[in-house]
Amino acid sequence: MTDEDAIRAVVCRYCRGIDRLDMELVRSCYHPGGIDHHTGFDGPIEDYIAWVEPKVRGFDGTQHLVANHLVEVVGDRALSETYGMAVHWGTPSHDPKLNFTSGFRFVDVMERRGGGWRILERFASREWTRSDAGAFIPREGPGPAGRRDREDHIYRLRARLLTP
Repeated sequence: MTDEDAIRAVVCRYCRGIDRLDMELVRSCYHPGGIDHHTGFDGPIEDYIAWVEPKVRGFDGTQHLVANHLVEVVGDRALSETYGMAVHWGTPSHDPKLNFTSGFRFVDVMERRGGGWRILERFASREWTRSDAGAFIPREGPGPAGRRDREDHIYRLRARLLTP
């Protein structure tokens, strides 16, 4: 795996952690003492987790979609810029504070320690937001549905795949 691939994987693990409410996975994306700058928050990773967890639990779901990703590696440090969109939905569906989509950029200072890359400092820049109030409709029928806990498909399949 290249450094760029490893850094992109950190960003994707962060998104999985937020969307699946797996705060240990989110924490694992940052070095101890890492700093996060978000809309409404500015401080160390432990305080960020305490701040963000109740916020994301207040939604029925979120989905972070990663798009453009540029990495510039200089030795054991890297600058990573990730464009993406985050969809949020909640009940009641007509509440614009619970139903919106945002365009974001993660501008991350990454550092490699002990062979692994993690976030040292993140600037989560909200570029735009639009209201999706009243736009969400119920599922069309039965079938697989994501969960926001360790019963989600990804965790069950990982356990099956990784258990000898």
